[in-house]
Amino acid sequence: MDNLIFKYLSNNASEEEATILFQWVEASSENKELFIQLKKAWVLTASSRSEADWIKIKSKIQFPESIAQLREQEYSNKLKENNTTRSIKPWFRYAVAASVVLLLAVFLFINKEGDAPIERQEVSVTNSIIKIGTDKATLTLEDGSNVILEEGQSYSNSNVKSNGEKIVYEAVNSNKEGLSKVVYNYLTIPRGGQFFVALEDGTKVWLNSESQLKYPKFFVKGETRSVELVYGEAYFDVSPSTDHEGAVFKVLTGEQEIEVLGTEFNVKAYQDEAYVYTTLVEGKVVLDNEIQKKALKPSQQSVLNKETKAVEISKVNVAAEISWRDGFFSFKNKSLKEIARVLSRWYDVEMVFAEKSMEDILFKGVLSKNQDLEEILTIIKNTNFINAYEIKNNTIIIK
Repeated sequence: MDNLIFKYLSNNASEEEATILFQWVEASSENKELFIQLKKAWVLTASSRSEADWIKIKSKIQFPESIAQLREQEYSNKLKENNTTRSIKPWFRYAVAASVVLLLAVFLFINKEGDAPIERQEVSVTNSIIKIGTDKATLTLEDGSNVILEEGQSYSNSNVKSNGEKIVYEAVNSNKEGLSKVVYNYLTIPRGGQFFVALEDGTKVWLNSESQLKYPKFFVKGETRSVELVYGEAYFDVSPSTDHEGAVFKVLTGEQEIEVLGTEFNVKAYQDEAYVYTTLVEGKVVLDNEIQKKALKPSQQSVLNKETKAVEISKVNVAAEISWRDGFFSFKNKSLKEIARVLSRWYDVEMVFAEKSMEDILFKGVLSKNQDLEEILTIIKNTNFINAYEIKNNTIIIK
């Protein structure tokens, strides 16, 4: 198993080998802890490594070799019984990826131009107290009053309950109760926050940092169920229309309308970005921006240009696109500018570049949302493509 971990951390493991490793990590808390120690040792060593270096690393950590071999053989046999790793259900692949990346601090980087390493400088930190994002939101009720939702605090009112980590709307029989006028609530997620809401019809919504959702406190039976993603990013698991007298579900943004028939999908519509991204996980959606209609198939993503209204559809890696919901960030050939934007929202900081050309450096890899920002910045600095970083209060200067 130790050789398999080395292959994975050095980006040389096959899909089958990675699957075996992921299963082993999830098999016990001891395996998880061991993997954490190994990946920390890996990150903190020099950027150029060999198998000899790996032997030195693992020699400093108590590694249960016989148990590891036993588990590796056990999982290999299971894979053989299934004949191929393709027999593993898609949802299991996503779950495995999510769980293991929460442990994985290794971040693989690719420089756009393949530039030579530049001279290193010392890190400078001044009055910095940067916190990892948490579950928090502001609930705006129909009367305009605001309720702060955060970990450790509960709230309940009418058919609404929150434990500080999520908010749940209990089902209401609008016909029986004589409720015909739809009233709206808003859920606003600040920078450095995230939240989950279960709507009255059973639809589940995960909201990312710096997002706002407008939705009915209850849905009228038989009528179209509409919510609005005012801005930000949200993952929807929609209650099917067959459970609601055929009533379709729609998600509105400022640029498009998404008609849904019981499905799972992700929408990213940030105010400071020029595009709206809609990624379909399963089911079917139809996009309408008043100029054209487009239908998406599972694993497809539409990219809507806010200015021109042009839409492009392509196949994407769904697990990477929705990784934020499962507790990690997955970047595939993303520019440092794009990565900085994501990190800024989650850690509630401002990231600026000493030189504009640095914004175009491309990276790929995964990192946990539970990591301290300084650890992430150190990993980036250790790639040799970034000279240094400086933290002044809540501002990070990349040099």
